[in-house]
Amino acid sequence: MKVLPRNLLFCAVFASAMVCAQERIGEPQGETTEKAFLGITDPEMLGAIAQARASLDQFLELAEHPEPGMSVFKMKVVIRDGENIEFFWVTPFRRAEDGFEGVLANEPDFVRNVRLGETIRFTRDDVTDWGYVRNGRQVGSFTSCVLFKYLQPQLVDYLRRTNGFDC
Repeated sequence: MKVLPRNLLFCAVFASAMVCAQERIGEPQGETTEKAFLGITDPEMLGAIAQARASLDQFLELAEHPEPGMSVFKMKVVIRDGENIEFFWVTPFRRAEDGFEGVLANEPDFVRNVRLGETIRFTRDDVTDWGYVRNGRQVGSFTSCVLFKYLQPQLVDYLRRTNGFDC
């Protein structure tokens, strides 16, 4: 059975790279770690990314004109550094002349051309997910829901209870 290392857990669910392109999915500690490319080849992850991109305009409208009870608007973007790619949550963000700009919300594991807290510029083509909180429940975060299948059930239950995931 494959498990995610602890450092990927934070990467997978919180303000970190929910879908690190080179997710470290390996055997329990002490054994060789293989790399998988969720978000690039996994059909469910590709479907989640497509769902997020198809609804991006509606999300952006809500982010610009939030309703009562809505907060913590974020977008997940892909960052490339040579052959390495990684996905990051960006919050806060705003529209810019040539796309968007926002603050990187997690430490990189694979790419070295960005860092936590840095303001980055990106385009809609870089967006792979979006999310926000509505009355304490997560909305969007489609890729996180896919990643739940790789986490231990107790952890998924905990994340659902404490962070408002309904998937």
